[in-house]
Amino acid sequence: MPETDYDIIVAGGGLAGMIVASSAAYFSNESLRILVVDRNPLLLVGKKTMTGWICGDAVGKKSVDYMSKRIGINWEYPEVEHPVKGVIAYSPDHKTAVTFDGEGYMLNRKLLPQKQLEDATKRGVHVRDRVALRSAILENNSVVGVEGEDLTNKCVFRRSAKLVIDCTGVTSVLRTNLRMKSFIQTKIDRDDLEATGRYIFNFDIATKEDTFFHPDYCIIHLDQELAPGGYGWVFPKGETKVNIGVGVQPRAFDLRNREMGIRRDLKMLIDEYVRNNPVISNPRLAESEVDDGNGWGTWQVSVRRQNDCMVANGYMVVGDAAWMPKPLDAGGIGPAIIAATIAGRDAVEAIQANDTSERTLWKYNKDYVNDYGYKTAGLEVFRRMLQGLTNEQIDYGMKHFLSKMDVEKITNGEHPEFSAVDKLGMFIRGALNKELAENLKWTACTNERLVEHYHNYPDDPEHFLDWQKNLHDILNESYAKLSG
Repeated sequence: MPETDYDIIVAGGGLAGMIVASSAAYFSNESLRILVVDRNPLLLVGKKTMTGWICGDAVGKKSVDYMSKRIGINWEYPEVEHPVKGVIAYSPDHKTAVTFDGEGYMLNRKLLPQKQLEDATKRGVHVRDRVALRSAILENNSVVGVEGEDLTNKCVFRRSAKLVIDCTGVTSVLRTNLRMKSFIQTKIDRDDLEATGRYIFNFDIATKEDTFFHPDYCIIHLDQELAPGGYGWVFPKGETKVNIGVGVQPRAFDLRNREMGIRRDLKMLIDEYVRNNPVISNPRLAESEVDDGNGWGTWQVSVRRQNDCMVANGYMVVGDAAWMPKPLDAGGIGPAIIAATIAGRDAVEAIQANDTSERTLWKYNKDYVNDYGYKTAGLEVFRRMLQGLTNEQIDYGMKHFLSKMDVEKITNGEHPEFSAVDKLGMFIRGALNKELAENLKWTACTNERLVEHYHNYPDDPEHFLDWQKNLHDILNESYAKLSG
């Protein structure tokens, strides 16, 4: 390879970007020249939007352990703000609670980037702040660097690298404007995005009501009236501190507004959700030193499978930029941790082989699919089915169709089997619930096909198009059935 400014440039200094950089430094024994570029000043590194480090803040312990065991990065208090024992999902009528046990953490997303910055720089990673990247630099159908604007010096920023790793989020301009021949999908369908918003509040306790707040469990409210196509959440950050918000599918939210003859935006919906919570009294934006500037915000989250292909010549895409949040609950931290850990290792192998072509980087596609990505397409189909249900169907399904095995599978981020549907048989009440039972079993069977298909992800780029065509055939069949 010709000499470059850096071996690896990581675009974006958020959660995924810093893990990628630390992972690459670890696997190269700190021998590579690695640069992280972020648009924020160092004291605000990783800030996602103008309003803050907007996120649900929750992550499972298994994902953090995955990173810790492989690259020696550990998180603890204060970046880990509060431990939780699991998730409890409530039906719309609050009569059915499904508990998904599993240790997890509520993170402080303002403090965590500073810990990540410290970890990365200790491993020799260079960080350049206050740079707004505009595009990848291309030569001979390969990414060879990045360019943008140096916001401090008001001049052009341009740096070359053997490999660029894109961690700039769901709206990544590098991916969207990738003007080269590759298999990477550059644009996302609007229906595969959730509009989300949340507050971080300190509050007084008005009454004890575990269905609305529990200091040890993340609570999810499934309710098509409250959150069309999504859900509301009440995640504890302490005994009297909470991350509370709502996610909706924009099309479903617009339809609900039209049907009700109202004009309500997302903030109004969340404000109403907070007011209707009987536990939370006198909510106050968290404005301590560790929370200042991060009390309120909105953002968009992808809820589809990860990008069908995540590499091109000289280029990899990781985290939200690769549409990795889980399709069922939009949780993006866990998948990003896993992918970033893998990407750092595979990037080093490519650099050391002196070959960052699509073919050599292809291993990252395979490794992520094998460790995590094999289950996401089935969950995407399941999510689309759930978004079409009424509250009455959700109430009935959660009460009658979820077995202990199904709960365990969802806890592990996998598709439930709905074996209880077969046992109920003729005792299922009502035509709509019989249709629901049929669709649940159908999504379970479809998931089996998709998991098998992903376990046969191609070993090389030459066989990708045939694999992708078969994938889209299965997905299109699924969407046609669910919309019909």
